[in-house]
Amino acid sequence: MTSPPRTGARRLAAPLVAGALAVGALTALPATQAHAAGSVVKVTGGQGNWQLTVNGAPYQVKGLTWGPSVADAEKYMPDLASMGVNTIRTWGTDASSKPLFDSAAAHGIKVVAGFWLQPGGGPGSGGCVNYLTDTAYKNQVLTEFPQWVQTYKDNPGVLMWDVGNESVLGLQNCYSGDELERQRDAYTTLVNDITKKIHAVDPNHPVTSTDAWVGAWTYFKKNAPDLDLYAVNSYNAVCDIKSAWQQGGYTKPYIVTESGPAGEWEVPDDANGVPQEPTDRAKADGYTRAWNCVTGHKGVALGATLFHYGTEYDFGGIWFNLLPAGQKRLSYYAVKRAYGADTSHDNTPPVITSLTAEGGAGAVQAGKPLTLDVAATDPNGDPLSYEVLDNSMYLDQSKQLNPLAFTNLGGGRLQVTAPDRPGLWKMYVKVTDGHGNVGVETLSAKVVPPVINGTNLARGKPATASSYQASYGDCPCTAANAVDGNQTTRWASDWSDPQWLRVDLGATTTVRHVQLLWEASYAKAYTVQTSDDGQTWRTLSTVTNGDGGVDDLDVNGSGRYIRVNGTARGTGYGYSLYEFGVYG
Repeated sequence: MTSPPRTGARRLAAPLVAGALAVGALTALPATQAHAAGSVVKVTGGQGNWQLTVNGAPYQVKGLTWGPSVADAEKYMPDLASMGVNTIRTWGTDASSKPLFDSAAAHGIKVVAGFWLQPGGGPGSGGCVNYLTDTAYKNQVLTEFPQWVQTYKDNPGVLMWDVGNESVLGLQNCYSGDELERQRDAYTTLVNDITKKIHAVDPNHPVTSTDAWVGAWTYFKKNAPDLDLYAVNSYNAVCDIKSAWQQGGYTKPYIVTESGPAGEWEVPDDANGVPQEPTDRAKADGYTRAWNCVTGHKGVALGATLFHYGTEYDFGGIWFNLLPAGQKRLSYYAVKRAYGADTSHDNTPPVITSLTAEGGAGAVQAGKPLTLDVAATDPNGDPLSYEVLDNSMYLDQSKQLNPLAFTNLGGGRLQVTAPDRPGLWKMYVKVTDGHGNVGVETLSAKVVPPVINGTNLARGKPATASSYQASYGDCPCTAANAVDGNQTTRWASDWSDPQWLRVDLGATTTVRHVQLLWEASYAKAYTVQTSDDGQTWRTLSTVTNGDGGVDDLDVNGSGRYIRVNGTARGTGYGYSLYEFGVYG
């Protein structure tokens, strides 16, 4: 096996290809159109000595997975051709595919044209289908896919058809035990039925099926004898495919339909407990290594479409894309060299050799200055420009990158304001050279509430609230949770305004500072008030533009009771407070 099933761990690939996956949606089928004569593509040779041929000439797949929109095909196809790429791979084929096929063909590039089957995308992706009983779904794809093949079989851009993506592995999200085995058998039997229908319509292009786990090939060997070749997505384990193929006793060649550097599910955790993203240089080496291992299995591995020719500029895009936001990385040039294109006259990207946080990244105080030390050079001597961004993927699953204002202190020292919301963040430093190239490095930062001198007078004191959630997710979320000193427990109110949380300090007490640590459901408007009797309140601070995270408020007052009185919620949920700190 390339690797064991990655239960619940595949977190990047599916978000990156979300646009491509939608292509598989049902749309009205057009009437078959006349095209220029398509290529005749064959798998020729025998056991251990296969090759792919196009119109009788040997063809090695030197490919990339396709990320841009179909509308941008003409913008990017010349660039792909300049890289030595002869093949792109898609995940869905429908009415929108023709301009992509046409553009690819016009630039000497062919397409591994995908068809999407549920629950595609491996762990964590797709919807569940019962392949034993859902005859409507099976009949739908058995009808739809061959019709698209009929539509495009004579298009010169088509190289082969690829039925499904990672569903043998992905079925583990839907079933277990003996039922999982039955479903995997039924799924691969359906793949074979689809394959036979495609062959009947189009005998001139091979059919394959992709999975994320070489163990899936056992099911294809048993249930899908009509496939012309196998396909697999494999990243850090790509060099294990050869031995897995040999040990599995397989009698068909294969292509690798996704590969590159180690994925998020394959790397060790860093000191903050989040996956350690490889450096730009390690990623570039990952593509080189992957291609060397594919070409090292001569006569069996017929090539690869490496992952990913995409421009998405987000968490997954920085991990995998060769040109996020259209800017070329070290990995872009590594693939270009692997595919035999000339890079000797290219202006190449800046190289970041280190990125660290001054004072360490294990306890970064929220909202306080954070200095990042960056060591970057440019092989062409170009002047460098910097950008700093952050991302909250490990807090709330957001993949968005957020640009930060920073001060360049010189010597590679960039000072930003740390995120205001405690938790695990990723920090990104982007370095550009003015020639369309970029270097990007990342580090994780554990953001903690700012340290306040003195004792938290509210900790462990009696607390009451206008309401609390008795059961929902991690609840009960009582008022006492906001004064227990535990930043993972919370008070959560009803979903209405106003709401309040009150603490009895036990005696009249001078209050000089209040720290509020909000959960994602924060207060947009609220007051902090004190009282001697719990009935008549004096306002110490008024906030009208709250944005969550940590609120540090300098105040001046006294009272036995202190409360947070929320008047406008920042979300549609209730008020949710991890900690209410009060200091004299």
